[in-house]
Amino acid sequence: MAIITLTTDFGEKDHFAGAIKGAIYSELEEIRIVDISHSVSPFNISEAAYIIQNAYSSFPKGTIHLIGIDSELSPENKHIAVKLDDHYFICANNGIMSMICAEIAPEKIVEINIHDRVETNFPVLDIFVKVACHIARGGTLDVIGKVINTIKPIKNLVPFINDEHNQIIGSVIYIDNYGNVVTNIKRKFFESVQKSRPYEVSARNYKFEKIHNKYTDIIDFDMEESKRNVDGKGLVVFNSSGYLEIAVYKSNCTSVGGASTLMGLKTMDTVTVNFLNP
Repeated sequence: MAIITLTTDFGEKDHFAGAIKGAIYSELEEIRIVDISHSVSPFNISEAAYIIQNAYSSFPKGTIHLIGIDSELSPENKHIAVKLDDHYFICANNGIMSMICAEIAPEKIVEINIHDRVETNFPVLDIFVKVACHIARGGTLDVIGKVINTIKPIKNLVPFINDEHNQIIGSVIYIDNYGNVVTNIKRKFFESVQKSRPYEVSARNYKFEKIHNKYTDIIDFDMEESKRNVDGKGLVVFNSSGYLEIAVYKSNCTSVGGASTLMGLKTMDTVTVNFLNP
């Protein structure tokens, strides 16, 4: 039985997500639908790319991922279907797939061309659903589109390295539910530039001289619990997805705040790593 996942910026208040599920079930009653997220910030391409990159591989091979972000058809915003890593992705060609494609080469990309057969002003419902159900029935990509070789990139996807190779300039690509700030600097990239040198991570007026492997690394477990005083303390970690993240220990955005609010960081802000002479 095929699985279709949904990742959108539609939220939970409006009818859009429910209508998409209804349309899928109307075509394929036995299908399984999984919501990855409907809480992507409106039109936030890098946020959607980060979410789908880190979610899709947990699903079985052959899963179909429908991504409804900035999907209105225009001459500069075509629709594509991508087969990659034995998964299928249906989305607008607006950069969402470039983060995954930077690490894994697509097996096939087609530009969807069934629009002349379907009248719509809601393409996620009327176009993406039809493509997803076609694939779920065992249909091929060639039937619903023409093969293309490239996709649109996301700006600032790759961090910048200066000519002296002693500085990485990255940017914030995602802010999670805890207010933790995720950058586009991956561990493997960081280590390839670092070459065991000491470093300093800077974001606005905040500086950190150590990157942890997990949040609890900042706790001195030899110290009496009542004296540790680490709640609300800022730190830098390589998160479970391997990205450099600025966090606040046991943050809560609805009360004490998180790294994004307490440090005044938002999407696309600059985060710098300076490597020091040993």
